[in-house]
Amino acid sequence: MTSNGRPEKTALLVARRIVGDIRRNANSVGDRLPAEASMIEHYQVGRGTLRESLRFLELQGVISLKPGRGGGPTVQKPDASNLATTLLLLLQFENACFSSVLEARTALDPLMARLAASRMEPDGVKKLGQSVELMRTSIDDLEIFLVANRTFHQVIAWASGNPVFGLVLDALLDIADGTHAGVSYPAKRRAAILKAHVAIYEAIDRNDGDGSEEAMTRHMREYVDYVTRKFPEALTEPISWDAI
Repeated sequence: MTSNGRPEKTALLVARRIVGDIRRNANSVGDRLPAEASMIEHYQVGRGTLRESLRFLELQGVISLKPGRGGGPTVQKPDASNLATTLLLLLQFENACFSSVLEARTALDPLMARLAASRMEPDGVKKLGQSVELMRTSIDDLEIFLVANRTFHQVIAWASGNPVFGLVLDALLDIADGTHAGVSYPAKRRAAILKAHVAIYEAIDRNDGDGSEEAMTRHMREYVDYVTRKFPEALTEPISWDAI
């Protein structure tokens, strides 16, 4: 049954079985699934239902479908782009505004920083430091600066050791910096962001959980204060999937 009490469509039930078989068979990215005729026999469904199931899984990033001889379904690894589509659509139909994203990040980012301080591997610390250095050397290039900013927060989210944080942040990346709502980042603000990132990086580098959380909390509060003072209209900007 679905969450609204309606029975699930056969195609969705078959899609679940296919995913279950991928797990049970320990299939990895690039593995071919059985031919259509074999899958029809195995799942005891018609061709139309099977193809609907496979199309659904393709949209979710679970498989890729290659047409023609030698084609067929191939196992892929879904990424946050699939979650992003669903999440942004849900937020749009909930009439959520950019302020909702700010509130969520204010709550989550400090916790992610605390966890990352004790869980981040040396390669992650190196990548974090590289993102800070890229921000420093590209402070006059807004596009590169914003890319480095995203990388900084992504590294921390995934280094928290909790994939929920990593996936949610990745899904929100297209709206997290507020540029879709009209927020801009002049030189003075970019310098403040760099200073905050240096403080967070240094705390994580010394495995200081309290310091990392405090530095990130301060960073997020400064960001919210900045948006509230300079771009109050952005706070009430509705989240719209088709506008991203």
